[in-house]
Amino acid sequence: MFERIKALVERWNEVREVDALTDRDLDDLGMSRAQVEAFVRMPHDVPDRVIAMAAIFGLSEDEVKADHAEWLELLETCGTCHDRGACRLVLDRGELSRPQDCSFCLNAHQFEAKTHQHA
Repeated sequence: MFERIKALVERWNEVREVDALTDRDLDDLGMSRAQVEAFVRMPHDVPDRVIAMAAIFGLSEDEVKADHAEWLELLETCGTCHDRGACRLVLDRGELSRPQDCSFCLNAHQFEAKTHQHA
């Protein structure tokens, strides 16, 4: 229970820090205030999940992060996912997982499109 309270306090502090960002800070980040707020509210494992899921589609971390706006979109989409259990099962299988196992993934179409761009 203590860990949950601690996590809530940390998240609250992060949101307060976002409120304190200047327009210049936001420009430097290349994000809107709403995007930063959504980012700090999403589960902290989302970036790792996106990278791991992209790897199933044959994409490297560099390829996924190459387009900053697209990377942010992938994170936002993943952060709204309601199939985290299915995602965890696929990611836990590692190299045994294939793109066809990921039909639940809200980013699957973007990963497939990027895969075809690099083919």
